Amino acid sequence: MSVSPHDSGYSWLRLGVTLLIAMVANVGMWAIIVIMPAVEAEFGVSRAAASMPYTLTMIGFAVGNFVVGRAVDIWGVSRVLVACAVAIAAGYGLAMLSGSILALSVAQLLIGLGTSVGFGPLIADISHWFLNRRGIAVAIAASGNYLSGAIWPLLLAGILEDQGWRAAYAVLAITTLIVVIPLALALRRQVPETAHELAEATSNANAVSVGLSPRALAWLLGLAGVGCCVAMSMPQVHIVSYCVDLGYGPAVGAEMLALMLLGGVGSRLVSGILADRLGGVRTLLLGSVLQCIALLLYLPSDALVSLYVVSLIFGLSQGGIVPSYAIIVREYMPAREAGARVGFVMMATIMGMALGGWMSGWIYDVTGSYRMAFWNGVAWNGLNIAIMVWLLMRARPQRALQPA
Repeated sequence: MSVSPHDSGYSWLRLGVTLLIAMVANVGMWAIIVIMPAVEAEFGVSRAAASMPYTLTMIGFAVGNFVVGRAVDIWGVSRVLVACAVAIAAGYGLAMLSGSILALSVAQLLIGLGTSVGFGPLIADISHWFLNRRGIAVAIAASGNYLSGAIWPLLLAGILEDQGWRAAYAVLAITTLIVVIPLALALRRQVPETAHELAEATSNANAVSVGLSPRALAWLLGLAGVGCCVAMSMPQVHIVSYCVDLGYGPAVGAEMLALMLLGGVGSRLVSGILADRLGGVRTLLLGSVLQCIALLLYLPSDALVSLYVVSLIFGLSQGGIVPSYAIIVREYMPAREAGARVGFVMMATIMGMALGGWMSGWIYDVTGSYRMAFWNGVAWNGLNIAIMVWLLMRARPQRALQPA
């Protein structure tokens, strides 16, 4: 009798390597946020225009989650990781040479495409190695994204202040090559066919009909993902610029972003535990409601201490939302479609981040403040809540069967 590959010692070892890769591969999407004030000043552009490199980063990140996810299904995660590490380093190099906001935006598009390998594709890969603890495993893998945003801005703060953002990008390019490529070679083992069969059987036992085809359900989850992430992007993308406007400076904004993302790591871990008990839909609904409350708390807060507190609350509220989509996909869709379905829904959430990042900058340019941008986030958050409530009312999933 063969031993199940799920939840094994190797599964946890692979999860550790996955987390380390994610902490380095994901930093490209956060570095652009930290350098945004410097880019705005250097190129003499508006706030909306300064947000465009971030928007292009997230578009590349979004498309990459789907395209790179499909590539992983074909060639395996190890080879794709090596290729993406080279692409990320090349993107940093092009960004360093850029002489305009347009050239920087194109370079960030390449960075976003490469960086995507550290999110959806890694989450989908690790989900095949866990069954009973899939929720917490997915949460840990997804936490690499937030850990990169919490740790690297602090590590690069001195370089940014003394040598500028181009020197910081040079450090990131070298680090990506010397860390990601060796670790990628440790993930060459393929998922056994028996693992697919066992996951398929368990998925079928746990799934229920919600009156939607897998494709229709994926589109509905994608719409929900856009809603929650337009809301999520307002503090995450603009907190540094918001602090500059209030007179606190970019360093304080970077600290608030780090605090927010560290809170998000804790939220993701707790949400992973909850997802193993409550299921993905309930966990996502809880996170979305808490995120909406946290957004409302930003409106009366402009003092330094209150902004630190609300940023932490926001991080603790929303961190588990995006990983919950991967759990829902695995609960309600065929296991063999995990890579494509997870990649599609993750692409939608990231497009929401890109849209929200640009939209908030545009609202600021029109109104002269971020107040209406926060209200815009609350409205989009309401769309996400409505969809999750509708799914919860229709779905009555059974508990997963335990494998023999």
